[in-house]
Amino acid sequence: MHKKTLIQVFLILLIIIIFLLSYLKYFKEPATNSNQIVLSEKVDDKKKDESNSIQNINYTSLDVNGNKYEISALQAVISDEDPNSMYLESVVAYIYLKDSNIIKITSDYGNYNLRNYDTIFKEKVTIIYPEHKITGEYLDFSLLNNLGTISENVVYNGKKTSLFADKIEIDLITSDAKIFMNDKAKTVLIKGTN
Repeated sequence: MHKKTLIQVFLILLIIIIFLLSYLKYFKEPATNSNQIVLSEKVDDKKKDESNSIQNINYTSLDVNGNKYEISALQAVISDEDPNSMYLESVVAYIYLKDSNIIKITSDYGNYNLRNYDTIFKEKVTIIYPEHKITGEYLDFSLLNNLGTISENVVYNGKKTSLFADKIEIDLITSDAKIFMNDKAKTVLIKGTN
């Protein structure tokens, strides 16, 4: 009888341990890291079909400094190779920098990484913020680094200046910009406007 009781206690403990491990793995929220970005997802109901395609998608992320990033697309396709990567069509993004202006980015296509929130905007890229507009064909944006690099046929239009270059790197926190030409023999073209 003593042996039977030990086996029952052992089985009960085993069930409790399995239950706890399952709970911790599948149901418990991970601890919040001070450098973590909070992400929320809004997908219109009845929009996801069997082919990894989602219609009218909207993601919002917020960093620890209070900067907010919203991105939406008319269509998104989840990559078969990497489920954290999405291919987007008709993309619109807003960057709400704490204590600063709102930046709007639009493009025909994009790639969005759900893990690190990096976004690549492609074709007919437009960046708009008060009194500034930048257009190009390719924008590599990192929310974690607060850095955007726009390239390919870059045109900047400001209040009194137009600029033509191959690449512009923009630090969103300091608003510092670096302007480049791919060919060192060529120079950035700047035109004054009235």
